[in-house]
Amino acid sequence: MSAADEQRAWAETVQAYGAAHDVCYEPIGGLNPVGQPAALCPGGTNRLTGQLTDGFWGSSCDADEHEEGGLFSKAVLPRAVLAKSHVPDLAKVMPPFNVESIEKTPEELIMQRASRRKVEFESIDFNKRFLATVPSEYDPVALRETFSPGFLEWVTTIDNEIDFGVSEQQLWFLWRLRERTEDELKTALKYGGRLFERIRKEVDESGVHTYPAGPWHAGLEPFPAS
Repeated sequence: MSAADEQRAWAETVQAYGAAHDVCYEPIGGLNPVGQPAALCPGGTNRLTGQLTDGFWGSSCDADEHEEGGLFSKAVLPRAVLAKSHVPDLAKVMPPFNVESIEKTPEELIMQRASRRKVEFESIDFNKRFLATVPSEYDPVALRETFSPGFLEWVTTIDNEIDFGVSEQQLWFLWRLRERTEDELKTALKYGGRLFERIRKEVDESGVHTYPAGPWHAGLEPFPAS
């Protein structure tokens, strides 16, 4: 199969998922009208928006895109799927953070450590597999106290290379594709939904108002009044 055929087949796979799950599909994600909630994954290729899996509202799109193919059949294909969800309630009780797989190159890790503060957790397995950081102006203790041992253990059971974090009041989750198939897309969004649910549970004891899962997490409606 040529790179162009693979590109077409993947777009059809994502579109079919959207149709089967009543989720909006767009070849290229655009912006919401003025006055409406901010759109997620603007400009993202093969964007899905809505209830991506049961209880998980947000948007997903292609990520880590690169060019493949020969001289006469080049095409841009993704190496990963990125899912995002608006989470202003979670952002109130945790600092912005990134959790990234250790598989990154040494140069990338050096750059991240120079501009961000590393967070060490009590889980040895988690620390071996992931680099967790917060911006240099934030106290890493706040993030360390957010995640329970149960959450850290669950993350290490995910049998794939992933990154996740909270930035600009959005939860993001990156799943690196092992293959470009319907089953792989379903698995990526399933774990994105589980991460969304698990992190919400982690802050339940904070006493801060949290919103029920709904279209506001996908930027389809304003958040309801507190």
